[in-house]
Amino acid sequence: MQTEGITDEDRRKAKQCLECFLCKRAREKQKGLAFWFVKKVESGFCPACKAYEKVYNRKAHEPIPETDNTTCE
Repeated sequence: MQTEGITDEDRRKAKQCLECFLCKRAREKQKGLAFWFVKKVESGFCPACKAYEKVYNRKAHEPIPETDNTTCE
C-alpha cells in the first residue's frame, strides 16, 4: 500500500469515511448488511473508502485497533 503522496484531500476524504454511518457501523459490528456493503463497495466505488485505505493502511471495514490513536494528521 502506498504511504507517500498522501494529500490533504486524501486526509479529508479519510476523515469523511471515519464519520460515515455505514463505515463506522461496519468497523464496530464486523457483521451484518452494513459490513457486507462496505466490504464489497469500499475499494471499487467509494473515494472516501479508498482514501481511508491509503491514509490508514487498512480497509474501511476493518476494525480500528484499540491501541491506535487514529487522527487525520
